Amino acid sequence: MIRMSTVIRAAALRWAQALCCVLAVAVAGALGLAPAAAQTVRIKDIADFEGIRDNMLVGYGLAVGLNGTGDTLNRSVFTLQTLTGMLERLGVNSRQVGQIGQIGTANALNNNLRTRNLAAVMVTATLPPFARQGDRIDVNVSTMGDATSLLGASLLVTPLLGADGEVYAVAQGNVAIGGFSAAGAAQSVTRGVPTNSRIANGAIVEREVGFELGAMETVRLSLKNPDLTTARRIAQAVNAFLAQPAARSTDPKTVVVNVPAQYRGDAVSMLTDIERLPIEPDQVARVIIDEHAGVIVMGENVRISTVAVAQANLTIRVTETPQVSQPSPFAPGATALPSVGGQLNADQVINVPRPRVDAAGRPVVDASGNPVFDLVPQVVPGSRQGGIPGALGGGASTVVVPRTQIEVDDQSGRRLAVVPAGITLGELVNGLNALGVGPRDLISILQAIKAAGAMQADLEVL
Repeated sequence: MIRMSTVIRAAALRWAQALCCVLAVAVAGALGLAPAAAQTVRIKDIADFEGIRDNMLVGYGLAVGLNGTGDTLNRSVFTLQTLTGMLERLGVNSRQVGQIGQIGTANALNNNLRTRNLAAVMVTATLPPFARQGDRIDVNVSTMGDATSLLGASLLVTPLLGADGEVYAVAQGNVAIGGFSAAGAAQSVTRGVPTNSRIANGAIVEREVGFELGAMETVRLSLKNPDLTTARRIAQAVNAFLAQPAARSTDPKTVVVNVPAQYRGDAVSMLTDIERLPIEPDQVARVIIDEHAGVIVMGENVRISTVAVAQANLTIRVTETPQVSQPSPFAPGATALPSVGGQLNADQVINVPRPRVDAAGRPVVDASGNPVFDLVPQVVPGSRQGGIPGALGGGASTVVVPRTQIEVDDQSGRRLAVVPAGITLGELVNGLNALGVGPRDLISILQAIKAAGAMQADLEVL
């Protein structure tokens, strides 16, 4: 029992100590005594080391083995020329032959070739830094002509050139596409882009890019987002780590580091230590607007001066609701007029037969019981339209009566909203959302606030 009580009192004491710590942190935060947590990142995430970069490669080749979805040779001249040149290098002559069996001129391509099983393609790849001979890299293959799909294609040997015109890799292999296309007589379905494909490890590196990183005496760091404050903080962090003034910022984007004596000949070790140093980056207050997609991105340091904002849209809605008007019961019916052909340039008078009625409104019949008709002249107005076969004349008929309703909403119920000075990004967004402002309207509001000089930030429209 004594041991149990001791355990309970110890547990209660620990809970009390923890509660006191929580209360102390809460009071310090309420009084503004809690230090703000700095958001730090590694140098390797915000800067690149000069010389460690990728290189772009491009090539032109042929993809064969398509199931009738390739280029049309009489439309894609470059495909025909490439096919002819490739066959000649392989010892096959495909040019036109004369009447006496002689080969035609060098420019006489055989336009009678008919095949849809190959396509001219562009091959692109990225050569990573420090790639060695024999390494494999991925390549992208895209059609150039009117080929509809690369499904089942095989890329023939294609040299990949760098910016200096030298061959750095050679690509070949079966392509893999991420989409498909199927069509019938009345409908077609296409998913993804079947004319763009990829070959994993489809190219072999044949030439290396010479670069000796370990022998460098000066290393340059290039910031991804240029900023004077961030560049200076990087230099200060590097100097503090090396315990000597070896780094300095030359501009908002570049930090130059002189390799110390202890790292001479081993600059890789110095870069390994430097790239892991924590830095608190700074950034310019900026608002990015993409009007095409309706996207707005605002940085953390965006501030707004005191300004009043009101927003309203003018909406005009026109609604057509046609109604059908029926004649009253037992009303005299309409009689079809004789067909009027051609174009009527003047009014015409036509005798229209109409049933005869007595004083009581009853139809008059003859001795045989047949109704009696009277010919009543009726004027038919001139018209420039075609013939009017069987036009109705006289009597009651069913007609369609148009009914139009117009509504105008200028949102006059909205009032001005005052945005106080020095508000944060979250407060600005909440205030604009309270006005019922959507992304499209928010773009116009932000542009107007910037024009009024009340936005302390750069406004960039994509």
